[in-house]
Amino acid sequence: MERPIGPEERLRVVIVGTGRVGSSTAYAALIGGLATEIVLVDADPQRAEGEAMDLMHGLPYVRPTSVRAGGFADCATADVVIMTAGAARQPGDTRLDLSRRNLQLFADLVPRVATSDFTGVLLVVSNPVDLLTLAAQRLSGLPRERVLGTGTTLDTARMRALLAQHFGIAARNVHSYVIGEHGESEVPVWSLARIANLSLEEFARATGRPWDEEHQRATAEQVRTAGAEVIRRKGATHYAIGLATVAVTRAILRDERTILTVGSALAGEQGLTDVALSVPCLIGRAGRLATIPLSLSAAEESELTRSAGILRTAYREAGGPA
Repeated sequence: MERPIGPEERLRVVIVGTGRVGSSTAYAALIGGLATEIVLVDADPQRAEGEAMDLMHGLPYVRPTSVRAGGFADCATADVVIMTAGAARQPGDTRLDLSRRNLQLFADLVPRVATSDFTGVLLVVSNPVDLLTLAAQRLSGLPRERVLGTGTTLDTARMRALLAQHFGIAARNVHSYVIGEHGESEVPVWSLARIANLSLEEFARATGRPWDEEHQRATAEQVRTAGAEVIRRKGATHYAIGLATVAVTRAILRDERTILTVGSALAGEQGLTDVALSVPCLIGRAGRLATIPLSLSAAEESELTRSAGILRTAYREAGGPA
């Protein structure tokens, strides 16, 4: 249950990067009454000021909130710092090119955010999110529990939305996870997917809906390629990831103790080390409160191990900090 903001409580969120994802996150945060103060930081101060002004003009229609442009000094007293800054992929760029460029950017930004005074949670949204989450934890020196990535929260939402559409039910009644990389090697956990405490096959039989391995493969492919399909049509994805980011941030600020598939640096959880990827985690005021162990099928275990290996190799090749 959501904990309301007390009349004397100040909840400050700083968003670093005011491109499409950062501004969409700020907008979702504002209309959702997420915090008492939203601070926007950008390499282009005028861009941050313009976004803050645009949001501020809508304050009569939302809960009382302060919205302003700021600087890295504001991060020290933030409850959550959201990192959306990052270079966009250029024509001809490979995934490795993008990884190297954004790792270099984080090497500059993260120490400016996570100073010795920072006691909040650092939430990474920038892509490739798994590599940057691990880099942010190592560059900041913060405990693993206080450096999170949005990870597969959006992939999990896409999977739940597609299953809800297929079965003709509300998405909140679908309980399923996508774990591993936020990318090509992600792992849909079909063995544990449930609707009304029934497996998908059982629910399909009970409701007369079709569901077989072909439906499963098609849904997994739709989830995996959803971002690329949106980008092909409109050039970028930013609304849904903005909402996912706000959901994670709200779980932290309101101490919701909800379970989300966030990314974080692992040290033995699910048998994995030296990598950041997504598994279900209990999220509250201190960040990651616990990692929820999953009893995966043998095939899913193998796919998750493979996903971790792909990420370790990508991090090493991109020159991620040790």
